[in-house]
Amino acid sequence: MAKVIVNVLKLNLPAGTATPAPPVGPILGQAGINMMDFLKQYNDKTADKRGQIIPAEITVYKDKSFSFVLKLPPVSAMIKQALKLKSGSAKPSQDSVGALSQDQLRAIATEKMPDLNTVNIEQAMKTVAGTARSMGVTVTE
Repeated sequence: MAKVIVNVLKLNLPAGTATPAPPVGPILGQAGINMMDFLKQYNDKTADKRGQIIPAEITVYKDKSFSFVLKLPPVSAMIKQALKLKSGSAKPSQDSVGALSQDQLRAIATEKMPDLNTVNIEQAMKTVAGTARSMGVTVTE
């Protein structure tokens, strides 16, 4: 018989170095998850990706057990990594913090494709370009 799902949590955590400090601890505590068990498993699985933000989708079951699936880093983090930026622009419509080439755009879209709701690379590139514009990154032709 299948386990009864009580809750599904989505958290963006630092790979390999997640701690029970807020907001992680309170969220896991409210869900009834053994937070140290989750953090140990998460940190073990993401140890090779230190320095990145790796989202986790945690499924909590009625018996307080859990399972989780790791996702790819957010598009904004991938753009910042590709351009070696610390952050996006405070005023994205006025100030540009960098330029993303079509090759970089395609590479990010291809890598992120499993997490996006499209199978068309052109549509995925438009999604990534939209995120880039909202960060103050221009997309070159």
